[in-house]
Amino acid sequence: MAVVANKRSVMVLYSGSTDMESHRTRIVLAEKGILVDVIEVERQEENANELDKINPYKSVPTLVDRDLVLFKSQIIMEYLDERFPHPPLLPVYPVARAKSRLMIHRIERDWYTLVDQIENGDEEAASNAREKLCDSILELTPVFADSPYFLSEEFSLIDCCIAPILWRLPKLGIELPTTAKPIFEYEQRIFERDSFKASLTESEREIRLDAEEL
Repeated sequence: MAVVANKRSVMVLYSGSTDMESHRTRIVLAEKGILVDVIEVERQEENANELDKINPYKSVPTLVDRDLVLFKSQIIMEYLDERFPHPPLLPVYPVARAKSRLMIHRIERDWYTLVDQIENGDEEAASNAREKLCDSILELTPVFADSPYFLSEEFSLIDCCIAPILWRLPKLGIELPTTAKPIFEYEQRIFERDSFKASLTESEREIRLDAEEL
């Protein structure tokens, strides 16, 4: 990954190689061009033990910036956007900023919850969640068509939250119909960004490679 330093930098991100919340945090880091050590927790037990010492919830992503330890991806993403303000990933004005935060909350509550049910539920629950997620994404086709990025002319934290889900659709067993052209065009814009490419782990790259081979 382009965002990984050769030597341990001041800032460290404990990350899961296929974890969506880690992925969206990595997108922000890459978009900002922040130099950071990305440590994949599941690869070595030693890394997991390090995480246990600094995060009481033992969760990823966890960001360490000098003496500051942050967990919960939304908190990390907003901290990075405030500490490294260029390019801005949240609107300047309070009303627009609040609307962006509300949309991110809805994506987390609705779409991320359904992804969790697909990945961890029984067969019936996964099937129902898969159908709901597909329908929910398709319902927003006009929104994807309305502007280059989601609800905005500029790339934002909302896009950082949506992109990991769309990237994983093949793995989740979801194939959007040809009528979803605005979503496919949105995906192309997002997936071709240098920051998105840099954010991907080897395991995440394989998701799309496997899909192309089918």
